[in-house]
Amino acid sequence: MTNELCLDILGTSFSITVDEDEAYLKEVLAQYRAAVENTKGISGINEPLNIAVLTGFLLCDEINRMKQQLEKESIEVNERTMNLITKLDQALATSGGSLQDTCAAKGGANG
Repeated sequence: MTNELCLDILGTSFSITVDEDEAYLKEVLAQYRAAVENTKGISGINEPLNIAVLTGFLLCDEINRMKQQLEKESIEVNERTMNLITKLDQALATSGGSLQDTCAAKGGANG
């Protein structure tokens, strides 16, 4: 589904053709316009190129912060999962088995 999007921002206008949903493209453009307006408001910069560069930098900063947060949360989820597996193994050990043995016997993952 090829769509054409007209970008008209910061005194520049051009069109791009991409394989994305039109509604998604409009949403991304609206987010970028909002980010540009935010940059203008917090920086006081009036030069379009400088606004565009600073906006891109701030968006990259936001993406990196989100990635770091997701990585931290992923590590926490993995730790919790391993703790639960350990507790399950301990509980199963009292009945003579382990979670890995149980999964292997049933043809599940890790087995």
